[in-house]
Amino acid sequence: MKTFSEKEKKLNTSLQKLKDLNLINPSQNKQTEYLKEQKNQLEIEKNQLEIKYKSLMENYQKLKDRLKKQDLEQKNKELMFNEKIDELNQETDILMEEIDKWQT
Repeated sequence: MKTFSEKEKKLNTSLQKLKDLNLINPSQNKQTEYLKEQKNQLEIEKNQLEIKYKSLMENYQKLKDRLKKQDLEQKNKELMFNEKIDELNQETDILMEEIDKWQT
């Protein structure tokens, strides 16, 4: 049988070897760090793009509403203009009838 001190020595040696053993590959660690940095950068860019998108959508909606309002105003102006033309045509017809009456 081995003595207790021999077993202890082998155990200590084995423990030291385990401590010295680097379980994480350094190149993988660097690559993992790089990927984390890229992920963080992409998340920042994504957030910025989402903010810009929201802003653009708000501006788009405002412009769309404004165009609808202007279109409605334009149609109202056209209707009023057409009504005025009709009124003038009616007045012209009445005047023409009056002129005809005076000429006969």
